[in-house]
Amino acid sequence: MTAKTQPSDDRRIRRTRRALREALVELILERGWDAVRIQDVCDRADIGRSTFYAHFGDKEDLLIGGLDDLGTALRALGSMRKGDPSFAFVRGVIEHAQEQRRLFRAVIGKRGGHLIQLRFRELLTKLFREELTAVAPHNAHLGAAVAYVAGAFAELLTWWLETRNGLDATELEALFQRMTAPIVSELRGGNGPRRDASG
Repeated sequence: MTAKTQPSDDRRIRRTRRALREALVELILERGWDAVRIQDVCDRADIGRSTFYAHFGDKEDLLIGGLDDLGTALRALGSMRKGDPSFAFVRGVIEHAQEQRRLFRAVIGKRGGHLIQLRFRELLTKLFREELTAVAPHNAHLGAAVAYVAGAFAELLTWWLETRNGLDATELEALFQRMTAPIVSELRGGNGPRRDASG
């Protein structure tokens, strides 16, 4: 029978993980993803290498460990209405990016690694697929629309974080919704050929 984790242990674990993530973000912004080694992160966080591996498998795991949790939280922002995509999660991503600007710049900015950017785009793709599938589940162009919208949002978010564009979170969300409306309208109108349900 194993002992239950004590609250003090939980706090210590959270502090350790936070210190490691903050150290990694600082180093990515200073050196770029590819130049950062696990030992560098441990040295910056003043945490032993064995402790690092007790929590994370590698530096990718350290940085993207929270992406699944982020996806769950974003889905909870608003229920998806069949046939009427609200993209409620978009506001959540924008607000999270604004609050964690340094982290997001490390993940999706110019100094972020290809694998990390790919994983972030995979998360966005899943979220957009869930909503756009409600619009036209059998449209043969659904996959193309999902890729287009997810890629456009990732690029728009990157632009917003890395330039002095003067847009606040509300304005950025409104801009994305306006630019995406024709794609949703195209899917809803059924202008593309249908695919059978097994495809």
